[in-house]
Amino acid sequence: MASGQSRSSNQLVVPQANQALDQLKFEVAQELGIQIPQDGYYGYMASRDTGAIGGNITRRLVQIAEQQLAGGAAGKFSR
Repeated sequence: MASGQSRSSNQLVVPQANQALDQLKFEVAQELGIQIPQDGYYGYMASRDTGAIGGNITRRLVQIAEQQLAGGAAGKFSR
């Protein structure tokens, strides 16, 4: 499969976020020292590696959401 395409049947709520999520995936993999296959086929990767990438992406997305909520809440409730 060509790079940048996904085999996943999951539908993004915001399709424009696909490029940002791919960038995040590559950043997390690089930080963990995991090489993502150039052809986009993850079948030969260890489950431990793909799980580590997914878990760290989730952790990072939760941190981003918490920061946005904290910033939004501070503006809403401050006088």
